[in-house]
Amino acid sequence: MSDMPTARPDDAAPPNVCRWAVLMEYDGRGLVGWQRQKGQDLLSVQGLLESAALRLTNGRDVRSITAGRTDAGVHASGQVAHLDFPADVTLSSATVRDGLNFYMKPHPVVVLMARPVLPHWNARFSAISRAYRYRILNRPARPALEDGQVWHVRAPLNESIMQQAATHLVGRHDFTSFRATACQARSPVRTLDRLDVRREGEYVVIEAGARSFLHHQVRNMAGTLKLVGEGRWEPEQVVHALAACDRRAAGPTAPPEGLCLTGVGYLENPFSR
Repeated sequence: MSDMPTARPDDAAPPNVCRWAVLMEYDGRGLVGWQRQKGQDLLSVQGLLESAALRLTNGRDVRSITAGRTDAGVHASGQVAHLDFPADVTLSSATVRDGLNFYMKPHPVVVLMARPVLPHWNARFSAISRAYRYRILNRPARPALEDGQVWHVRAPLNESIMQQAATHLVGRHDFTSFRATACQARSPVRTLDRLDVRREGEYVVIEAGARSFLHHQVRNMAGTLKLVGEGRWEPEQVVHALAACDRRAAGPTAPPEGLCLTGVGYLENPFSR
Protein backbone atom coordinates (compact mmCIF):
# COMPACT_ATOMS: atom_id res chain seq x y z
CA MET A 1 0.00 0.00 0.00
CA SER A 2 1.50 3.31 -1.08
CA ASP A 3 1.73 6.38 1.16
CA MET A 4 0.92 8.59 -1.81
CA PRO A 5 -1.85 8.57 -4.43
CA THR A 6 -0.63 7.52 -7.86
CA ALA A 7 -0.31 10.15 -10.54
CA ARG A 8 -3.07 10.34 -13.13
CA PRO A 9 -2.52 11.08 -16.83
CA ASP A 10 -4.25 14.46 -16.51
CA ASP A 11 -1.70 15.55 -13.86
CA ALA A 12 0.77 16.27 -16.66
CA ALA A 13 0.86 19.75 -18.16
CA PRO A 14 -1.24 20.14 -21.33
CA PRO A 15 0.69 21.02 -24.52
CA ASN A 16 -0.36 24.67 -24.57
CA VAL A 17 1.27 25.59 -21.24
CA CYS A 18 4.72 25.86 -19.74
CA ARG A 19 5.04 24.41 -16.23
CA TRP A 20 7.10 26.23 -13.61
CA ALA A 21 8.10 25.01 -10.15
CA VAL A 22 8.33 27.55 -7.32
CA LEU A 23 9.98 27.22 -3.92
CA MET A 24 8.19 29.35 -1.35
CA GLU A 25 8.19 30.58 2.22
CA TYR A 26 5.34 32.22 4.08
CA ASP A 27 4.06 33.31 7.46
CA GLY A 28 0.72 31.57 8.00
CA ARG A 29 -0.69 34.19 10.37
CA GLY A 30 -3.72 35.88 8.85
CA LEU A 31 -4.01 33.29 6.10
CA VAL A 32 -6.65 30.56 5.82
CA GLY A 33 -3.95 28.12 4.72
CA TRP A 34 -2.75 27.08 1.29
CA GLN A 35 -6.06 26.34 -0.40
CA ARG A 36 -8.16 29.05 -2.02
CA GLN A 37 -11.54 29.42 -0.30
CA LYS A 38 -14.72 31.27 -1.12
CA GLY A 39 -14.99 34.79 0.22
CA GLN A 40 -13.17 37.93 -0.85
CA ASP A 41 -11.83 38.59 2.63
CA LEU A 42 -10.27 35.12 3.01
CA LEU A 43 -6.59 35.24 2.12
CA SER A 44 -4.94 31.98 1.06
CA VAL A 45 -1.46 31.25 -0.25
CA GLN A 46 -2.92 29.72 -3.40
CA GLY A 47 -5.18 32.71 -3.97
CA LEU A 48 -2.33 35.19 -3.58
CA LEU A 49 -0.03 33.15 -5.84
CA GLU A 50 -2.57 32.64 -8.62
CA SER A 51 -3.71 36.28 -8.47
CA ALA A 52 -0.09 37.38 -8.86
CA ALA A 53 0.39 34.98 -11.77
CA LEU A 54 -2.72 36.46 -13.39
CA ARG A 55 -0.95 39.83 -13.46
CA LEU A 56 2.04 38.29 -15.26
CA THR A 57 -0.20 36.91 -18.01
CA ASN A 58 -2.41 39.99 -18.51
CA GLY A 59 -5.48 38.32 -17.06
CA ARG A 60 -5.12 34.76 -18.30
CA ASP A 61 -5.77 32.12 -15.61
CA VAL A 62 -2.82 30.17 -14.20
CA ARG A 63 -3.45 26.87 -12.39
CA SER A 64 -1.35 25.89 -9.38
CA ILE A 65 -0.77 22.65 -7.47
CA THR A 66 1.11 22.41 -4.18
CA ALA A 67 3.12 19.69 -2.48
CA GLY A 68 1.33 20.25 0.83
CA ARG A 69 -1.94 21.95 1.72
CA THR A 70 -0.95 23.67 4.93
CA ASP A 71 -3.72 24.72 7.35
CA ALA A 72 -4.59 28.19 8.60
CA GLY A 73 -1.80 29.59 10.76
CA VAL A 74 0.80 27.04 9.61
CA HIS A 75 4.06 28.40 8.19
CA ALA A 76 6.41 27.22 5.45
CA SER A 77 10.10 27.72 4.74
CA GLY A 78 10.29 25.11 1.98
CA GLN A 79 6.87 24.82 0.32
CA VAL A 80 6.80 23.76 -3.33
CA ALA A 81 4.14 24.37 -5.96
CA HIS A 82 3.90 24.33 -9.72
CA LEU A 83 2.20 26.83 -12.00
CA ASP A 84 1.01 26.27 -15.57
CA PHE A 85 1.65 29.46 -17.55
CA PRO A 86 0.43 29.90 -21.15
CA ALA A 87 3.19 28.65 -23.43
CA ASP A 88 3.21 31.85 -25.49
CA VAL A 89 4.12 34.03 -22.49
CA THR A 90 7.87 34.72 -22.42
CA LEU A 91 9.24 34.13 -18.93
CA SER A 92 12.57 33.71 -17.20
CA SER A 93 13.35 32.38 -13.72
CA ALA A 94 13.99 35.91 -12.47
CA THR A 95 10.80 37.22 -14.09
CA VAL A 96 8.64 34.55 -12.48
CA ARG A 97 10.23 34.93 -9.04
CA ASP A 98 10.40 38.72 -8.94
CA GLY A 99 7.09 39.28 -10.71
CA LEU A 100 5.15 36.99 -8.38
CA ASN A 101 6.83 38.54 -5.34
CA PHE A 102 6.01 42.06 -6.53
CA TYR A 103 2.32 41.31 -6.98
CA MET A 104 2.02 39.38 -3.70
CA LYS A 105 3.21 42.36 -1.64
CA PRO A 106 2.60 43.29 1.13
CA HIS A 107 1.55 39.82 2.22
CA PRO A 108 4.20 37.61 3.89
CA VAL A 109 4.32 35.12 1.01
CA VAL A 110 7.52 34.93 -1.02
CA VAL A 111 8.86 32.89 -3.95
CA LEU A 112 12.50 32.01 -3.24
CA MET A 113 13.25 30.25 -6.53
CA ALA A 114 11.43 29.55 -9.81
CA ARG A 115 12.47 26.92 -12.35
CA PRO A 116 10.90 25.55 -15.56
CA VAL A 117 10.11 21.82 -15.37
CA LEU A 118 9.08 19.09 -17.78
CA PRO A 119 5.34 18.52 -18.36
CA HIS A 120 5.27 15.28 -16.33
CA TRP A 121 6.79 16.90 -13.22
CA ASN A 122 4.15 17.50 -10.54
CA ALA A 123 4.69 19.34 -7.25
CA ARG A 124 2.41 16.93 -5.40
CA PHE A 125 2.73 13.57 -7.12
CA SER A 126 6.44 13.76 -7.88
CA ALA A 127 7.31 14.40 -4.22
CA ILE A 128 9.06 11.55 -2.42
CA SER A 129 9.44 13.18 1.01
CA ARG A 130 8.10 15.98 3.17
CA ALA A 131 9.61 17.46 6.33
CA TYR A 132 7.98 19.45 9.11
CA ARG A 133 9.33 21.21 12.18
CA TYR A 134 7.26 21.92 15.28
CA ARG A 135 8.68 24.45 17.77
CA ILE A 136 7.66 24.80 21.41
CA LEU A 137 8.82 27.78 23.46
CA ASN A 138 9.26 26.20 26.88
CA ARG A 139 9.57 28.95 29.49
CA PRO A 140 7.31 30.82 31.94
CA ALA A 141 7.31 34.12 30.00
CA ARG A 142 5.14 34.39 26.91
CA PRO A 143 6.80 35.17 23.56
CA ALA A 144 7.09 38.72 22.28
CA LEU A 145 9.29 38.50 19.19
CA GLU A 146 7.99 35.09 18.14
CA ASP A 147 4.34 35.42 18.98
CA GLY A 148 2.43 33.41 16.38
CA GLN A 149 5.55 31.41 15.48
CA VAL A 150 5.76 28.96 18.38
CA TRP A 151 3.60 27.07 20.84
CA HIS A 152 4.15 28.56 24.28
CA VAL A 153 4.22 25.89 27.01
CA ARG A 154 4.96 27.11 30.52
CA ALA A 155 5.39 23.75 32.29
CA PRO A 156 8.91 22.29 32.06
CA LEU A 157 9.22 19.63 29.35
CA ASN A 158 11.54 16.63 29.47
CA GLU A 159 12.74 16.35 25.89
CA SER A 160 14.57 13.06 26.54
CA ILE A 161 11.36 11.32 27.59
CA MET A 162 9.56 12.90 24.63
CA GLN A 163 12.19 11.42 22.31
CA GLN A 164 11.75 8.02 23.95
CA ALA A 165 8.02 8.20 23.26
CA ALA A 166 8.57 9.44 19.70
CA THR A 167 10.49 6.29 18.73
CA HIS A 168 7.27 4.27 19.14
CA LEU A 169 5.68 6.20 16.29
CA VAL A 170 8.47 5.76 13.74
CA GLY A 171 7.79 3.16 11.05
CA ARG A 172 4.75 1.99 9.13
CA HIS A 173 1.54 2.17 11.18
CA ASP A 174 -2.17 2.83 11.09
CA PHE A 175 -2.19 6.46 12.33
CA THR A 176 -5.95 6.74 12.83
CA SER A 177 -5.35 7.95 16.40
CA PHE A 178 -3.19 10.79 15.08
CA ARG A 179 -5.21 12.11 12.16
CA ALA A 180 -8.03 14.62 12.10
CA THR A 181 -11.50 13.15 12.27
CA ALA A 182 -12.28 15.03 9.05
CA CYS A 183 -9.19 13.67 7.25
CA GLN A 184 -10.14 12.62 3.72
CA ALA A 185 -7.16 10.33 3.02
CA ARG A 186 -8.25 6.95 1.67
CA SER A 187 -5.96 5.08 4.07
CA PRO A 188 -4.72 5.94 7.58
CA VAL A 189 -1.55 3.90 7.02
CA ARG A 190 1.63 5.95 6.71
CA THR A 191 5.35 5.32 7.05
CA LEU A 192 6.94 7.80 9.44
CA ASP A 193 10.64 7.92 8.58
CA ARG A 194 11.72 10.33 11.27
CA LEU A 195 10.41 11.83 14.50
CA ASP A 196 13.14 13.53 16.51
CA VAL A 197 12.86 15.68 19.63
CA ARG A 198 15.65 17.93 20.85
CA ARG A 199 16.13 20.97 23.05
CA GLU A 200 17.65 24.20 21.80
CA GLY A 201 17.87 26.43 24.86
CA GLU A 202 14.32 27.50 25.71
CA TYR A 203 12.91 25.67 22.68
CA VAL A 204 11.83 22.07 22.26
CA VAL A 205 11.99 21.21 18.57
CA ILE A 206 10.19 18.27 16.95
CA GLU A 207 11.31 17.23 13.46
CA ALA A 208 9.13 14.86 11.41
CA GLY A 209 9.80 13.33 8.02
CA ALA A 210 7.75 11.03 5.78
CA ARG A 211 6.69 10.62 2.19
CA SER A 212 3.28 11.97 3.14
CA PHE A 213 1.30 12.89 6.24
CA LEU A 214 -2.32 12.67 7.28
CA HIS A 215 -4.34 15.79 8.10
CA HIS A 216 -3.18 17.16 11.48
CA GLN A 217 -0.85 14.17 11.97
CA VAL A 218 2.19 16.22 13.00
CA ARG A 219 0.18 18.51 15.26
CA ASN A 220 -1.54 15.55 16.92
CA MET A 221 1.80 13.84 17.51
CA ALA A 222 3.21 17.07 18.96
CA GLY A 223 0.23 17.45 21.30
CA THR A 224 0.67 13.87 22.48
CA LEU A 225 4.42 14.21 23.02
CA LYS A 226 3.80 17.36 25.05
CA LEU A 227 1.74 15.26 27.52
CA VAL A 228 4.71 12.91 27.85
CA GLY A 229 7.14 15.79 28.33
CA GLU A 230 5.01 17.22 31.13
CA GLY A 231 4.96 13.85 32.89
CA ARG A 232 1.21 13.41 32.44
CA TRP A 233 1.77 10.39 30.19
CA GLU A 234 4.30 7.60 30.32
CA PRO A 235 6.08 6.95 26.98
CA GLU A 236 4.39 3.55 26.72
CA GLN A 237 0.97 5.21 26.61
CA VAL A 238 1.84 6.39 23.10
CA VAL A 239 2.03 2.74 22.05
CA HIS A 240 -1.47 2.10 23.40
CA ALA A 241 -2.83 5.24 21.76
CA LEU A 242 -1.40 4.18 18.40
CA ALA A 243 -2.82 0.66 18.71
CA ALA A 244 -6.28 1.96 19.63
CA CYS A 245 -6.83 3.41 16.14
CA ASP A 246 -9.13 5.96 17.73
CA ARG A 247 -8.52 9.72 17.67
CA ARG A 248 -9.86 10.00 21.22
CA ALA A 249 -7.02 7.78 22.47
CA ALA A 250 -4.23 10.23 21.58
CA GLY A 251 -3.38 13.67 22.91
CA PRO A 252 -4.75 17.06 21.89
CA THR A 253 -4.04 18.79 18.59
CA ALA A 254 -1.17 21.23 19.03
CA PRO A 255 -1.90 24.78 17.79
CA PRO A 256 -0.95 25.60 14.19
CA GLU A 257 1.46 28.44 14.91
CA GLY A 258 4.28 26.11 15.99
CA LEU A 259 4.26 24.14 12.74
CA CYS A 260 6.38 24.84 9.66
CA LEU A 261 6.73 22.89 6.42
CA THR A 262 10.51 22.93 5.98
CA GLY A 263 11.11 20.92 2.85
CA VAL A 264 9.85 18.69 0.04
CA GLY A 265 12.08 16.12 -1.64
CA TYR A 266 12.10 15.05 -5.31
CA LEU A 267 14.09 12.61 -7.41
CA GLU A 268 14.10 15.29 -10.09
CA ASN A 269 14.68 18.34 -7.92
CA PRO A 270 14.42 21.48 -10.09
CA PHE A 271 15.93 23.67 -7.39
CA SER A 272 19.21 21.74 -7.16
CA ARG A 273 20.33 22.81 -10.62
